[in-house]
Amino acid sequence: MSEKLYTVGEIVNTHGIRGEVKVVSHTDFAEQRFAKKSQLFIVPPNGGKPVPVTVETSRLHKNMYIIKFMEISGINEAEKYKKSLLKISEELQEKLPENEYYFHEIIGCRVMTDDEPAEELGIITEILTPGANDVWVVKTPKGKEILLPSIPEVVLDVDKESRVVRVHLMEGLL
Repeated sequence: MSEKLYTVGEIVNTHGIRGEVKVVSHTDFAEQRFAKKSQLFIVPPNGGKPVPVTVETSRLHKNMYIIKFMEISGINEAEKYKKSLLKISEELQEKLPENEYYFHEIIGCRVMTDDEPAEELGIITEILTPGANDVWVVKTPKGKEILLPSIPEVVLDVDKESRVVRVHLMEGLL
């Protein structure tokens, strides 16, 4: 399978004896991703071949989803998928509103200042989600990390095609 897959959840345990699994969501579209008849892939933790599955039932329980897949009939089958990731194919991703991005679209982008001439700060290596806004971790060529808040005053432009982010460095950010 050569298409790109994106993580939407992680199977953390089994639930009951009928083959249900407990899933921690890693998506903002959980109700849609885990809805009845949704097509997902189970990717084993050891990096094995993705297994296509279809959601039979799903319900939210204590901040986790309890999901029954049509292809899994009992606890013994479900047991082997513990610690596996649930993924979707690229064409199933939602279109996001303007100025909103998936993490995979931002991580790896070069960060340039809005100065003349523009200065390259480094590459976005990680996105933190501490609360009110995301924080983009930029690794400089010297290995130092810069934390940039993902707010309109700092992030001026994101060019997904050329993988370049233009930022304004407010006083105190460096």
